[in-house]
Amino acid sequence: MTRPLRILIIEGNAKAAREAHKKTYGETSAESYATVVQSVEPGVITDIALPADEGSNLPDASGLESYDGVFLTGSALNIYDLQPAVTRQIELMRAIYQSKAPTFGSCWGIQVGAVAAGGDVRRNERGREVGFARRLTRTDAGVNHPLLEGRPAVWDAPAIHVDEVTRPPGDATTLAFNSISAIQAAEFIHEGSTFWGVQYHPEFSLREMAAILRRRTHILVAEGFSQREDQARDVCDDLDALHDDPARTDLAWLYGLDDQVLDAHKRTTEIRNFFKHRVKPIASARGRA
Repeated sequence: MTRPLRILIIEGNAKAAREAHKKTYGETSAESYATVVQSVEPGVITDIALPADEGSNLPDASGLESYDGVFLTGSALNIYDLQPAVTRQIELMRAIYQSKAPTFGSCWGIQVGAVAAGGDVRRNERGREVGFARRLTRTDAGVNHPLLEGRPAVWDAPAIHVDEVTRPPGDATTLAFNSISAIQAAEFIHEGSTFWGVQYHPEFSLREMAAILRRRTHILVAEGFSQREDQARDVCDDLDALHDDPARTDLAWLYGLDDQVLDAHKRTTEIRNFFKHRVKPIASARGRA
């Protein structure tokens, strides 16, 4: 009998941000990511690492080799703020590259993957992308790339970030872009290891997006996304309602959302493709699945 796939989820947030997310959503970012991973691939075993915390027991390259795949979550940190909570994550990502473990990163995750391989990340001069990344578009290289298999030519996805990859690492292929960020999906190859990442959040449900925005209504007002905090909270309530009933045509029309966001199976396309094209073939080749 083959053993179940073993997956490592790397939480990008420090303790305060983890607790805030759990208070408003019921799970930390890593716990939520693990829930999604288990729904996409039932039966997987998921472990969680907390590299932002001082004294965390983190796997080295040899320990990482025991995992069939690694996921990096989003984070409220800024990677150019080189505090220990950040540098520990960069060093862990370098160890992951050395281990050759298949790796996928969302938002902060793609930024860590880029910097650990020699790229750069800065604050986006176009400002924050919040709620949804609109009109994500494949590059020529992305047209037939397996990461985006099943996505239409143009699509939307949950997103919230103010930083972006401004200089990709040396061996990088940009797979998708939009008017906010030139690198919305990419593949990085470093030290013989392949990393897939997206700047958006295919793992976010509308309810998780609403929980995140509720904690940031003051930012939405300060940056001009909403006139008043109560208006921003109304948007969050609408997203909760649409999560509960994706057939609410009135709300889908109001926010310009289609099944690429509303259908959980389609929304998690990149995660499914990561398992299909990266995790399972490698695990099978190693006699582990």
